[in-house]
Amino acid sequence: MSAEFAAGIWRKSSRSNAEQACVEVARVPHVVGIRDSKNPEGGHLAFGRAAFGGLLARVKAGDLDL
Repeated sequence: MSAEFAAGIWRKSSRSNAEQACVEVARVPHVVGIRDSKNPEGGHLAFGRAAFGGLLARVKAGDLDL
């Protein structure tokens, strides 16, 4: 894990439950990190805040094959 996220506070999606694939999100200055809640040591993706907002908008709109 990168140093910037080592001190970050990771939170699980409120829509997650034990039977589904879940993600966790952490915000640090200027960047948002996403990781698999079932494998937190497996790494993370980092997005600028604007890019993360765009990703959320596309997910909510159903534009991505998830």
